[in-house]
This record gives sequence, C-alpha cells and structure tokens, in this order.
Amino acid sequence: MTVRRFDHDGATLVAEQHGSGRRSFVLIHGIGMGRTVFADLIEQLAPHGTVVAVDLPGYGEAPEPPRTPTMERNADLVAAFLHRRGADRPVLIGHSMGTQVAVEVAARHPGAAGAVVLIGPTVNPAERTALRQLARLGQDLLIESPRVIVAGAREYLRAGPRLRSKLRAMLVHRPEATYPEVRVPALVLRGEHDRVVPRDWAEEVVRLLPDATYAEVEGHGHETMIRDAAPAARAILAAL
Repeated sequence: MTVRRFDHDGATLVAEQHGSGRRSFVLIHGIGMGRTVFADLIEQLAPHGTVVAVDLPGYGEAPEPPRTPTMERNADLVAAFLHRRGADRPVLIGHSMGTQVAVEVAARHPGAAGAVVLIGPTVNPAERTALRQLARLGQDLLIESPRVIVAGAREYLRAGPRLRSKLRAMLVHRPEATYPEVRVPALVLRGEHDRVVPRDWAEEVVRLLPDATYAEVEGHGHETMIRDAAPAARAILAAL
C-alpha cells in the first residue's frame, strides 16, 4: 500500500493505492465518508488491477480547503490527479455523493475515465432537501450492521464542522443535467433496500445515461460497498 498527497488549485486530495496491473479502479467516497470505508471493496478488486481510493478535500486525512469545493471543483481535482498519475482511462467508482463527482469527471474531462460505476447515485430530485436526505439515511441505517454504523460515524466526525456546507454543495449539484454528457459505459448499482436511492430514481439515472446498465445487490442498503462488498465487486467485474 502507498499513500500520497496531491495538491491542485488550493485543494488537497489524499490517495491510497493497492494492487497492480494495467486495469485501474479509482474509488470516490460519499458525503461524510473517506477512503477507509472502501477497505472491503479494495480487497475484492485488488486482485484484478490497481485500486486507488481517495479522500476528497475536507474528508478523511485530506485537509479542509479555504472554501468547500463544489462537485465540479472536486471533479477537476480528481481529473488533475489522474492526469498527473498517468492513469490510462480508469474505472471511476463513486458511492453516493462520489457518483456526482465521478460523472462530472467523465463529462468535464473526456478521456479521463474509461467507465463509471455509480453505487447509490444521489441526489433524488424528488427529495433534494437536507431534511429529506437525512431522514432517508436514518431509515437506511436501521437495516445496516454495526460495522457500517461505526465506520460511518467515525468518518462523519472526521469530516468536521463544515459538514453542513458540504451537504449544501451536494444538494445544489444537478447530476441529472450531467448524465447525458457522460460518453463512457456506466453501471448503476443499487442496494435492494436502499432508502436513499429509490428504484425509480436509479432507473431514471440509467435512462439519462447514454450507455448504462443496471444491477441490484440483494439484501443490502445504501452502504452496500461497506458491509460485505463481495456482491458489489462481482457486479462491477461482470459489467466490465
């Protein structure tokens, strides 16, 4: 494992690399989270290529920037990191808010990604308020394991006092306007019991993307890549 910092345009990203090989996967976490929540998914994917998990600015071990980045600015940072790293059209795997960053990378920086995987894509336009999103997350946690709750709580605490402004940045972004601009293959992956991402919204995401397939992970909720990531990994590898 190697860990490195990458600075660009006043913001810092922290990246952790596992595995090796020409195929590469880049994992982008959701709001309040960090790269550590991908530990199981990294273990599942590392035998199949190089896996890089990132902490976006103000999450995990990445320091807070002077201003909370928009989804577009986060995407520009990730794209600059990929360019510096010399990544050859990696598979971008975003979870929750990370899906918003992933599609912006693909749309704003053609050639930066070879495919995108959107796990639990946010934000459902019918419930685009902080109150509704927090309520849905609370409902989802009722079915999750203690492992998920502990991991999530730890990362939310690390996200610090600017979590409110980070949530606002997530909510003002309109991924539905970006999906039609994504010109690479996409997989939309949803946990069967995901309360944050209703099935009809996930299916709408598939419809809006020019080249997308859909899969569900049975018995899982919104945090499907934290609790037993093997089914999610199998779906990702099968789609590729």
